[in-house]
Amino acid sequence: MKKKFLYILAIALLGSYSCQKSQLNQISPTSFNADGSAFANQARINSQVLGLYSNLRSGQLYGGRFEIYNDVKADNWLNSTANSITAYQTWTETPTSVSSEVLNLWAQCYTTINNANLFIDGMASVPTSVVSSTLNAQYVAEAKFVRALAYFALVDMYCVPYSSGSSPGVPLRLTGLSTFGNYALAPSSVTACYAQIISDLNAAESGLPLTQADAASNVDRATKNAAIAFKTRIYLAEGAYASVITEANKIVSATAPFNAAASGGVNYALQANIANVFKSPYTTTESIFSVPFNTQETPGTQNQIATYFNNIGATEYYLNQSSQLFTDPLWGATDARRGFITSNSKGKSLTKWSAPSPYTDWVCTMRYSEVLLNLAEARSQVNGPTDLQAIALLNAVRQRSDPAFVYVTATQAQILEERNIEFLGEGLRWFDLMRTSSTIPAKSTVPAIPAGGYGTAYIWPMSGNEQQYNTLIGR
Repeated sequence: MKKKFLYILAIALLGSYSCQKSQLNQISPTSFNADGSAFANQARINSQVLGLYSNLRSGQLYGGRFEIYNDVKADNWLNSTANSITAYQTWTETPTSVSSEVLNLWAQCYTTINNANLFIDGMASVPTSVVSSTLNAQYVAEAKFVRALAYFALVDMYCVPYSSGSSPGVPLRLTGLSTFGNYALAPSSVTACYAQIISDLNAAESGLPLTQADAASNVDRATKNAAIAFKTRIYLAEGAYASVITEANKIVSATAPFNAAASGGVNYALQANIANVFKSPYTTTESIFSVPFNTQETPGTQNQIATYFNNIGATEYYLNQSSQLFTDPLWGATDARRGFITSNSKGKSLTKWSAPSPYTDWVCTMRYSEVLLNLAEARSQVNGPTDLQAIALLNAVRQRSDPAFVYVTATQAQILEERNIEFLGEGLRWFDLMRTSSTIPAKSTVPAIPAGGYGTAYIWPMSGNEQQYNTLIGR
């Protein structure tokens, strides 16, 4: 296949499990065939849905790298290897359109999006004799959930903040590409990209089940409440605080102890001990959506979060003890979250992910504590920092790990710092800096990068492959 089609198609055809070698051989119920039988029965369709999650789970996306880029781009980490393959240019704020991280994240996102599009297109003609209309809607909703998360990764790394919404975003490809052709497509605006993400998540909420088949599936497959949770993140990025409140109220009780019991879906709640979230079986009530791994399905070489942030691998990065996080006098020595920090020969590492090679820890993509802090920030912005529920939500997260500490206000600065502590290493630090149009703080020899011009030092350039072969892409 010519290179110019690889970066945009990457058509795995939704997981080609096996091919019919002879008309005399019986076709496996879950096999995919080029004759259109991929949608012939429920087993094959369900296998394709699992394949969509596998695309999202790639080590190049939510299986590791996306979270890593969001953390090392900010100020909490120092690089120890200067390895250009492991996000060194992102750390130094010097990425180019042909940097490996810029190329690979873009390609994996659009592979995921295109496979979701092909699946959605295919499901439009599946008769009810194969799957019921309800199950059809669920499968399509799962595909749209996956597509929304892939588009969020793109706008997070390659686009200016929502406050500059008329600026170019990324191309919105919403129809599956399965043959060669002219794929030139101009970027939609940032505003339009966020609107598409919300549209997909709204559709997901409508079509997804309240719960999946078991505890593991409630975490590694999408549910109605998971779609709602992600909407609180997207609306927060937009500064649409009233919408954050509306969505969060669906899954957050009005008073402590906060939970989602009244939603009728998965009953989310904080764990008494945050360490439980990062232990097997990884299916706690706090775990809204995670990408799973086991000894047969691993993140892949140089993609594992543990090899970047923990000292059980290459220790590509170690903690920056001069960052705002570590110079915060209010982050007490007895806070349980300090228990994730350990010393090694290079400095200090983070042990949230502690499983050694082949690195089977699940990666948390969304936790209930984030929803609580999203709601706290939105209420503070709408009602002011003395809003009682905002204060209670902020204290719920802090006091879970530091029972003696009491917030008496809930300012945005306080909430952002609590998020900085709570989600260290989990891929939200850059997201918080970008959505608030904040300066990227200096670190070691890397100077501070002010917001404003949004050059490639602040946000990533578009993929060089896309620039080369999509004549309408722009920057």
